[in-house]
Amino acid sequence: VLLVRNKKEFSALGSKCPHYGAPLSKGVLRGQRLRCPWHGACFNIRTGDIEEYPTLDCISSFKVTVEDGKVFVTAKKKVLTLPAVIAHEPHLGRCLLNQNTMLLLGGGVAALVCAETLRQEGFTGRIIMATREKHVPYDKSKLSKEMDLKAEDVYLRKPEFLSAQGIEFWTEKEAVSVDFQKQKVHFMDGSSQKYHQLLIATGSHSSFLKVPGADLQNVCILQTPEDSSKILKLATGKNLVIIGASFIGTRLETAKKSQASRVPAPARDTNGASLQPGAAAELPARVLAGYSSFYSSTAWNFLMNTQTSPFQMLQNKGVKFHMKSELCELKGKDGKVAEAVLSNGEKLPADVIVVGIGSTPNSAFLKGTSIARDDKGAILVDLHMQTNIPNVFAAGDVVSFPVALLSGERSSIHHQQVAEVHGHFAALNMLKKEKELHTVPFFWTTLFGKTIRYAGCGKGYTDTVVKGSLEQQKFLIFYIRDGHVTAAASLNCDPMVSLIAEVLYSGKQISKEEAE
Repeated sequence: VLLVRNKKEFSALGSKCPHYGAPLSKGVLRGQRLRCPWHGACFNIRTGDIEEYPTLDCISSFKVTVEDGKVFVTAKKKVLTLPAVIAHEPHLGRCLLNQNTMLLLGGGVAALVCAETLRQEGFTGRIIMATREKHVPYDKSKLSKEMDLKAEDVYLRKPEFLSAQGIEFWTEKEAVSVDFQKQKVHFMDGSSQKYHQLLIATGSHSSFLKVPGADLQNVCILQTPEDSSKILKLATGKNLVIIGASFIGTRLETAKKSQASRVPAPARDTNGASLQPGAAAELPARVLAGYSSFYSSTAWNFLMNTQTSPFQMLQNKGVKFHMKSELCELKGKDGKVAEAVLSNGEKLPADVIVVGIGSTPNSAFLKGTSIARDDKGAILVDLHMQTNIPNVFAAGDVVSFPVALLSGERSSIHHQQVAEVHGHFAALNMLKKEKELHTVPFFWTTLFGKTIRYAGCGKGYTDTVVKGSLEQQKFLIFYIRDGHVTAAASLNCDPMVSLIAEVLYSGKQISKEEAE
């Protein structure tokens, strides 16, 4: 039990964050909000209710009394040993008398949180989640970290849970078109479904290589549990080349490294991904870190360009980076990839290629409709997650939305926590609650057991303030835009990023001078 004192008021709560089990005693308390030190989840200290994601569950709240200067906490032993609770307020579930249908396209966290929020807010009509995936929603962040896991090991909710909530979950059900006038979605299998309110949360897919040989066998992307297992199996003891040097690529590298003792590897503006304990025995790996069509995240670009910290961590493990290198061609043998040819003529042995050069919104099925999208295909939404079409909302990786930290400038932010917040606010506004999106993006990644935390939106930053030492792998970086902090990243400085997230959430601006 965690006992919290806020001014003269005491609260007693579950002591661990239900997301990954972080000790909340090491978190950040501001007013009635307690924020997790690891991944930014936030809870109301009076009720234990969720105030910020990525957690899907509340924390328990216990009765507190003060007598003769002593504080007493009352709780049933059974409750103390129970896992986190889904919601403190009971909801009605499905009622057949309510014929309204909420159709949610997508099987990720945006659609999941939307469905759960609808139920928690008292919606008793029909909720359908339709996805082209084979699985119920799962924790995609683990795919590059623990690559020997089964799909069931990373499920966020079990099928029985969804059924108990009265949420219909349709797998391998891909939408191919939407008739907005008739309010009907058509699916790949020839079926269709009418809706009263529609959420489009179809996510994004990995961008594809456009070079000769890209269609050879063993050229892989990492998007599903099956992809993760396949890459691990193919790459163990083989020459691995990762195209792209952003979060995905480097995490793959570390995961692979932690399961391998030897890793010579090329780097080409690759998206790093990590293979962690239990993945492979020997994984020679190279990262191509200069793929021109890929623009990696702000924080990661800065860290990689310092030639220290994550970059050095990977090099120390035998990963070879080919910075500012262009991949010209993949050559094969017997239909399988065997070699990567760079623009400078260098040839890299490659038994397996993993491509991590960015992503593209899954919105092609909306082509030809009147829904507003940007030039990359992202659906344009307002702060209510509403599109330009009545009764149609969108959330997650598939959208571009106004970002408060960028003074309302639109952006697409592909973070799990952001997708969950989108789903929550979409649900509230599907129910006519008229609630505007309010959040501070929070992201994390792990390299060799060290976790980098990142909060805010550093897009367009013009300056940085670095506290601590990148070389000693203990630092806090502030990203400055127009004289104020819009994002922060850290390594081994918990809970500083959570604290900064709370300050930014409150609306307070942090000047460059204050950061210094």
